Amino acid sequence: MSTQPYQPPKVWTWDKGNGGAFAHINRPEAGATHDKELPVGKHPLQLYSLGTPNGVKVTIMLEELLELGIAEAEYDAWLINIGEGDQFGSGFVDVNPNSKIPALLDRSGSTPVRVFESGSILMHLAERFGQFLPKEGAARTEVLNWLFWQVGSAAFLGGGFGHFYAYAPEKMAYPINRYAMEVKRQLDVLNRQLAEQHFIAGKDYSIADIAAWPWYGALMNNEVYNAAEFLDVGAYAHVRRWTDEIAQRPAVQRGQRVNRIRGESPMPERHSAADFQR
Repeated sequence: MSTQPYQPPKVWTWDKGNGGAFAHINRPEAGATHDKELPVGKHPLQLYSLGTPNGVKVTIMLEELLELGIAEAEYDAWLINIGEGDQFGSGFVDVNPNSKIPALLDRSGSTPVRVFESGSILMHLAERFGQFLPKEGAARTEVLNWLFWQVGSAAFLGGGFGHFYAYAPEKMAYPINRYAMEVKRQLDVLNRQLAEQHFIAGKDYSIADIAAWPWYGALMNNEVYNAAEFLDVGAYAHVRRWTDEIAQRPAVQRGQRVNRIRGESPMPERHSAADFQR
């Protein structure tokens, strides 16, 4: 472990071995590293993802739409194993030039539409099927306020706190304390909002909840970073109530299994409702 203060060089250069747990897949440039076509199933909606919090947002959304009886929301979910570099295959990069999961290819029209970034995918599906996002007015704006709050906050929770607390090659007080303070501030923002509203954006369940729950629900349940005690998540009673209530939704329970490769009841791929019975 280094004991010397870091002095940045005049020009940064990439040290391939200095990246912590994910050094083997992190790199300072974009683009494909190898040729690999994406598989295509029978449904118009083709999801390429992994069961991380960002991936779970989309599978929950799709399962919630199916729970409402919207047959057109049937989908194929294909595994993109980011630990093995699948996100750098040429086919995936064509769908998401940012090489991050999740990515959706909507083939329902005459020309396939690529949709990347989890918030964009949730909006696309909400607008296409007319669910979980009010069509107009202040209620719509409030949902979008909180959707973009979550999208902006996730980098501090995952890439910031999660990286330095759980994955960095050495423990450093300054970044851990800096990002722990920010995550606790986020939890307090959410807790105060849920003290006044049943769901994040009001009385109705929305894509704001679908976006936030895989991150903050997992944090409350100690399912990411093993940090629940460190962050004293029990202090956030309203987030606890919200977490537990959403966890009981059948679509949420199904959505958590899709593209999961570890843990209980993994389902690397999903192509029909019958897959949940296997």
